[in-house]
Amino acid sequence: MDESDEIYSRVRALVDTFNKKGVPVTASTRFQQDLEWDSLTVLDFVASIEDEFDILISMNMQAEIETVGQLADAVCKLAKD
Repeated sequence: MDESDEIYSRVRALVDTFNKKGVPVTASTRFQQDLEWDSLTVLDFVASIEDEFDILISMNMQAEIETVGQLADAVCKLAKD
């Protein structure tokens, strides 16, 4: 398992803790449309991602991230910087 696979697995595990509706999660799962997260859930989730990976996700970056896969890619990039 390479680093990006490991990061995806960790991101997915965090998504699962916030997935109260039991929606099947894949790389293409959308946070707002599929998981139906409200803004407070998103804020809590982003904080947990930032804590887990010791990164900061800017508001601009958050606005561009729509899927679990996009988030995992962003975390990979931020973790390397």
